[in-house]
Amino acid sequence: MELVFLGTSAGTPTKSRNVAAAAIKMASAKAWYLVDCGEGTQQQVLHTNLSLMNMQAIFISHIHGDHCYGLPGILASASMLGRTEPLTIIAPAAIKEFLKGVQAGTKLTLSFEITFIEIEAVDEQLEFDDFLVEITELSHTIPSFAFCFIEKNIERKLDIEKLEKEGVAPGPVWGFLQDGEDVMLPSGEALICDNYLLERRSPRKVVIAGDNDTPTLLAECSEKIDVLVHEATYTAKVEEKVGNEYQHCSAKRVAEFAQEASVSNLVLTHFSPRFHNIGTGENSITALEVEAKDAFSGGLFLASDFDVFYLDQDSCLVKKF
Repeated sequence: MELVFLGTSAGTPTKSRNVAAAAIKMASAKAWYLVDCGEGTQQQVLHTNLSLMNMQAIFISHIHGDHCYGLPGILASASMLGRTEPLTIIAPAAIKEFLKGVQAGTKLTLSFEITFIEIEAVDEQLEFDDFLVEITELSHTIPSFAFCFIEKNIERKLDIEKLEKEGVAPGPVWGFLQDGEDVMLPSGEALICDNYLLERRSPRKVVIAGDNDTPTLLAECSEKIDVLVHEATYTAKVEEKVGNEYQHCSAKRVAEFAQEASVSNLVLTHFSPRFHNIGTGENSITALEVEAKDAFSGGLFLASDFDVFYLDQDSCLVKKF
C-alpha cells in the first residue's frame, strides 16, 4: 500500500506546504483514492504519478475550506481532460450543496457522473475495488470524520514447503493450485487446492483522520492500525496557549493515544504555519517531532508535501521519497 501526501499545512498554505490532501492506493495499482481536497490540490497532483483519470473516489472529512476548497477545481480539471468514468464522493451533505452552488454560479458541467454519498447517512462499511472503508465521527468545531481503509483482495500463498515435501515439482500444477483450482495428477492422485494454500494474512489497515481534538474517539477502530495519519496542529505548549477554541490536537496527545492503542506507525500532518521546516526551536517542525517521540515508540513520521510512504505486508512503513 502507498500513501502520497499532497498537502500538509493547516488552515493556510505556506511556501513549502499546501493545505490538506492525501492519496491512498495499492502499490501496484493505478487506481487511487483522495482524502480531503484543499485549494490547489489539482496543482499538487501534477507533481506526482497520480492521474485524475484513475481517481476512484474522493473522501472529504469536513467542510472547512482547507479540506474542501479544491474540490470544484479538481473535478473541472478531470472533466477538461476528458474523464468519462463515474466518480464517487463521500462527504458531509453540505459539500453536495457547495458543489451545486459552484456549478450553478460558474456554469460548470462535468463529462462524468458523480455518485454522492452523504457521510451522515453511512452506517456500515463502504466497499470499493481495493478497500473496505469504515467511517468514525471525530471531535472538531464542526462534524469531522476519519476514514479507515481496510485492504481487500488478499491472496492465499502456496504452502511451498508442503508441496516440496510431497514431491510436487514447481510448474503448472503450482499455478493451478495458486489460482484455487484442484488438480488431478497423471498418477490419479487428486490435489485439493485448500490443502496447499496457507491462511490469508490479516488485512492491512490505514486510518486517515480529519481534524480532531480527541484521538481516543478512534479507539473503536484502533485494533491493529498499521498506519494512523492524524493532525498535529500544535505542540502541547502552543495548545495550552491558544486554548481549545479551534479544537485541534497537539503532537503529544495523538502520540500518547497511538502508544496506548499499539498503533504500528504514526504519520503526523496538518501543521500550523507557525511551525517552520528550518531550525530546532519551539516554532520548528522539530519541536513537534521531539514531543511525539517522547510519547510514542512505534514508527513515527512527519509528512511533507509529496512524501510517498510504502507499507509492506509486515506493517513496516518506509518513506520512499
